[in-house]
Amino acid sequence: MTAGDSRVADAAFYLAMLGCALCVLALVALIVYELATKSGLSWHAFGWSFFVGSDWDPVNDQFGALPFVYGTVVSSILALVLAVPLALGVAVFITEMSPRWLSGPLAFTTELLAAIPSVIYGLWAIFVLVPLLRMQVQPFLARFFGWTRLFEGPPYGIGMLAAGIILAIMVVPIISSITREVMTAVPQQQREAVLALGATRWEMIRMGVLRNSRAGITGAVILGLGRALGETMAVTMVIGNRAEIARSLFAPGYTMASVIANEFSEATGDLYLSALVEVGLALFVVTIIVNILAQLLVWTVTRGSPARSHA
Repeated sequence: MTAGDSRVADAAFYLAMLGCALCVLALVALIVYELATKSGLSWHAFGWSFFVGSDWDPVNDQFGALPFVYGTVVSSILALVLAVPLALGVAVFITEMSPRWLSGPLAFTTELLAAIPSVIYGLWAIFVLVPLLRMQVQPFLARFFGWTRLFEGPPYGIGMLAAGIILAIMVVPIISSITREVMTAVPQQQREAVLALGATRWEMIRMGVLRNSRAGITGAVILGLGRALGETMAVTMVIGNRAEIARSLFAPGYTMASVIANEFSEATGDLYLSALVEVGLALFVVTIIVNILAQLLVWTVTRGSPARSHA
């Protein structure tokens, strides 16, 4: 092959790869364009009041997305409260404390949770989690913590609490796997230096590893939040799907993703359809921002850091 042929081949390869990259950007731009265009009718009818109104009445063409925003935020925060301690504990054990023969299978099993379809989580929640909450957990919480007003009302089993728990199970592998990656990026010399100063293993992990990994761990948590915000099927199956704002976690609720999944096929009027698309646009924008922020935080820790080798 001559030099001229090599330059032509290099140029063609470059253009092909550039085209692939631009296709991804074009796809995102087209999604934003379609969502913004299709939600224009709702935006002109309600403006910013769409996100602070609580009435969702398709019959009278009155739409307010506040109950869905509330349900999305509460279920996601509850999921993080439950998932973060568990995910951090799993990551610390696998990275710093687990014997070699156990760390591999444990890491694989944890990551396997991320590969399970969300509808399977929903079915498991309906047949196992919801009866357990209804008969055991919710009566216990109502008896001893009902004074907080977070655990009051009839124990249906389905509701915000069930949605938060199933979301927590689904985001654990995401937070755990990224946290392990961030922790392995901490140089081995950092651990040895802390131990050389007389620190215990826990002090070494806390001061030498977790402290240096906190930006990346925060990014992992935010990335898990992004997954929780956009989860649809499993949440739809257990949250109760009622557009209301209630303090109790036993009460049914609705999320932005679940209202789209439930009502999109029933949206006959143009304004009704536009309102659902506007909910989707808001969810898309929030998810993109959350994921970008998480990736930046993880990158600040892992850039240029080789994974440490296990002795």
